[in-house]
Amino acid sequence: MSSITIRGATAADLDRITDIYADAVMHGTASYELEPPDRAEMGERFDSMIAGGFPYLVAEKDGIVLGYAYAGPFRARPAYRFIVEDSVYVAPEAKGHGIGLKLMQGLIAAAEAAGFRQIIAVIGDGRPDSASVRLHEKLGFRHSGRLEASGYKHGRWLDTVFMQLPINGGSQAPPDPNSLPERRFRSTTSS
Repeated sequence: MSSITIRGATAADLDRITDIYADAVMHGTASYELEPPDRAEMGERFDSMIAGGFPYLVAEKDGIVLGYAYAGPFRARPAYRFIVEDSVYVAPEAKGHGIGLKLMQGLIAAAEAAGFRQIIAVIGDGRPDSASVRLHEKLGFRHSGRLEASGYKHGRWLDTVFMQLPINGGSQAPPDPNSLPERRFRSTTSS
């Protein structure tokens, strides 16, 4: 597919994002949700990410959103503030055309620009041959753990795979005091 544009998601994209995610929930194993959230819930999730300054991107061709990706908090405790967890979903008709790769490349760049230090992938149904595992491996993520039979969906047990990618020097340098996670932390502890 040519002329794919990766851009920041807007509220106007939420109907399509909701549809893409609903398909993933109903037919896939990447998400462990069993019922797709409605448009209002997806809007609340989107608003939360945007309010936190987290990157949220869409892939678009000819005005049609074909996929989306975002990086959000990995865990709520403040010591985790430099780590984000990625999510990427591609519309069924657009799979296999490199859209997930382009979205993830944009997401990694945005997470680096914000000053995060690690990106964690929590991959449902993390079989070695899964498209998500292969995508993350291609981008340099390393395997960092597996929870066996941690989810049950579509009549079978699923393993969850953890992968991670160090960015901005990972653990080899102290945090940047001007990074988004550090500025957000200082603003919450000084109020």
